[in-house]
Order: sequence, then structure tokens, then C-alpha cells
Amino acid sequence: MASGLSGAGLQRGFGAEIRDAVTTRAFVLVLGVLLLQFGFIVSYVGALHHPYPHRASIAVVAPPQVSGQLVSRLNALPKQVLDARALPDEATARQQILDQKIYTALVFNAAGKHDTLLVANAAGPALATAVEKIITAAEQQQGRSFSTEDLVPLAAGDAEGLSSFYLAVGLCVGGYLVASILGISAGSRPANRKRAVIRLAVLALYSVAAGIGGALIVGPILNALPGSVLGLWGMGALVVFAVGAITMALECLFDVVGIGLAVLLFVVLGNPSAGGVFPPPLMPPFWRAIGPWLPNGAGTSIARSIAYFDGTAITKPLLVLTAWVVVGVLVSLIATGRRPRGGRPITQPDPA
Repeated sequence: MASGLSGAGLQRGFGAEIRDAVTTRAFVLVLGVLLLQFGFIVSYVGALHHPYPHRASIAVVAPPQVSGQLVSRLNALPKQVLDARALPDEATARQQILDQKIYTALVFNAAGKHDTLLVANAAGPALATAVEKIITAAEQQQGRSFSTEDLVPLAAGDAEGLSSFYLAVGLCVGGYLVASILGISAGSRPANRKRAVIRLAVLALYSVAAGIGGALIVGPILNALPGSVLGLWGMGALVVFAVGAITMALECLFDVVGIGLAVLLFVVLGNPSAGGVFPPPLMPPFWRAIGPWLPNGAGTSIARSIAYFDGTAITKPLLVLTAWVVVGVLVSLIATGRRPRGGRPITQPDPA
């Protein structure tokens, strides 16, 4: 009997064994992973391989008879590397840098040939360095020199200015991983709306814990970021919940494929465009355009603002995160209400 079964197994052929081992669905998913891998390489290399400034904002403080000419000269530099604008005085320029309305400012010395370049390394040391090189060449052509003053230096534990970025990336990872785990463990699509609400409640509790943990790690534990621990906690919880809710929504709509779409959105596109390694003016147009509208970039901006700029310019990124939360929750609830299938079946009690 056993030999007969073995013979039947051999007669099936190698092709049949392949079809059993790798189903059509598995093949499609593997192909999707391959495309995600290629997308990862393209996105990261494309965003970070050749940074150069594009319309980096710089204020010019100079007497009226000099200001217009100096602004025009800076704006006429090749590749539109600078976006120069005139300001009436140095105090205004300093305040606009602190308010994150501009990146740098050139203060012209009418009494001599040595000017001052105001920067904020906390907004991105790579950009400050790039602007210094540009201004060095421009000043040398006019027989002038300058010195640099850093208005917002980086903390000792944040030497490269990347702690805000890494905090946001870690929070995003937690958000889509916990949503993916909840989906894989009990069916990507919740069986009904009540279960979707329960998953969102679990995600909310996780977000609170993840937010306080991240704030404590980058703050008191590692001394990487200054600023309000409470503010970083709130930002962290919002980022985690936003990413997790969107991941759940994608799972409700596309089943396990939704996890891959979340990876595409938050890892392949979100991380390189977040403005961590390089601020937006140093990135190519596509990544510069999408960065502020994704949770990774919004979280990085809020964390940096809380840590170094007293919370200025956080209204827009807060609204971005809130919008992601609202969309994620509504889509999850609507999708499960209209298509209550695909989740773990509801167990009926034993009549006995």
C-alpha cells in the first residue's frame, strides 16, 4: 500500500509539486516583495545620493541701496540654490530663523567688508554647511568675507541633528508593526465593526505607551534631545496612532497586501523624504514635495520644533498627523461595516 502511494506521488511530477509548494497567491506576494525591495533602493538612493540646495531661504539685511542688488545676485545663482529676500533689520532676521520661517540670514556690514551669516544648525547642519559654501563663493567674488553665527546649536547628545528623525522613524515602525501583528494574528480584515473598534482601542493604548517610552529614551535616558518630555510624548503617541490606523485601514481594504502598501508608504517613501538626513531644500523635487505630508516628515518636524525651537511652526504637521488619524479610523470602520468578512469567524457557543 505504501509503495503504491509513493508511486502515485512520483507520478504527480515536479511541476505539480511546485504548484503545491508555491501557490499563485504566494507567487504574487513574492513578486510584490521584490518590487518593494527595488522601490526601497530607488527611493533611498534617489533621495539621498546627490544633495544640493534648491531655493534654500536666506534673508538679506543690508542698506536699501545695497539690499536689492544683493538679493538679485543671490537669486540669480545657478540651479536656484537660494531663495533670497530682504528684511529690514538683523533683529527681524534672527526672529524669523527662530520661528523657522527662514533657514539663514546674511547681515551686510556697511562699515566694512566682513559680514555675518546667521544659521540654525538645529534645523539641519547639512543645509547650514551648504549655504556657507555658497555664500563663501559669492562673497569672494565681491572681495568680502564673513563669519558664521549659530543661533540654535545642536544638543551635545545630538551631534548630527538626526535624533528627531530617528525618533520619528522608530515611532512609525512601531505603528505599522503593531497594526500588522493585530491583523496577522486575527485576520487582516476585522470580522465586524466591533472588532475594528477593539483593535483601534488597543492601538490607542499602545500609542500612549510607545509615545512616553520614546520621549523618555531620547530625553532623560540618552540626553539626545532637549525640550518638553510631555510634548514629545504627545507627538509620539499621535505618530504611532496615525501610522497604525492607516495600516489597519489598508488591511481592511486590501487584506494582507495592505501591509505591503503600508511599508511602501511609510518605509519606502516616508523615511527618505522625512527631512532627517537632509532638510527639504537639499532633496530632489519628488521627495521634497511629499515629505511634509507623510507622518514620518510631520513627526520629525514636530520633534525638532519641540526640542530646539520652543514648539514654533508645528500647526501644519499637527494637522497632517490629525488628518492621517481621521482617515485611518474612518476607513477602518467604514470598510468593516460594508464588508464584514475576511476576519476570524465568530465562535458559536456549544449548545450543551
